[in-house]
Amino acid sequence: MLIPLTQETFDQVVPVIATGAQYSYAWGKVYNLLARLLISLLIVVSIWIVGLIFGHGAQGVELVCFIIGGMYWLWCPVYVASVRNRQYRRFPYVGFWRGEVLDIFITEEVINETQQADQFGRLVVVENIERRINLEVGDRQGFTAVVQAPVQKTYKAIRPGMVAEMLLFSKNAELERVDKLSDLHLPELDLWVGDYPVVRRDIFRDISNEFGSPIPRRRRQPTPSSRRLR
Repeated sequence: MLIPLTQETFDQVVPVIATGAQYSYAWGKVYNLLARLLISLLIVVSIWIVGLIFGHGAQGVELVCFIIGGMYWLWCPVYVASVRNRQYRRFPYVGFWRGEVLDIFITEEVINETQQADQFGRLVVVENIERRINLEVGDRQGFTAVVQAPVQKTYKAIRPGMVAEMLLFSKNAELERVDKLSDLHLPELDLWVGDYPVVRRDIFRDISNEFGSPIPRRRRQPTPSSRRLR
């Protein structure tokens, strides 16, 4: 099943401003918070020093800058998530897709690389490796794609044949060529799989219910098709 969505529905399910789930994602870990707090402190100190040098003539403007800079640690995740949302909202066409899980496998991916000195003082490259779950999904028309996410304990319940739902983003009105995928929803478990929570989940569930019961499981493998993830 692939059903194009109206612009109004698109705006609701992928909002401009970050949702709660997106804010939590952009909030990051403790070291991300500490880094933002440090930046906030540096901004406030910089504004104070500039005020000392050039005087405090525009106290109202200075107060606003203090508030904005001091609260950087709080509003920064909203900005980061909103910027990421624009990467999806730039596509003019989006469709609601429903298929099933075809295969599940685990891979190890290099997240980043850092340089450290060994015992002899030589710089060596250290790779930060993360285990990731890969879900291959497909439908009766032959569309297939792979959705990745960091491994979580809750993913142990996922099995091939389960119904899978997501949004497909495209520059083509017929959605024949898919440019981007949203996170994947497994309605049987009410579980979400993906790197980033693209959709507003309550609206997505409403869309899923509007289009009726999930499709029955297939027993045959999909055949090749022109509608592929680029």
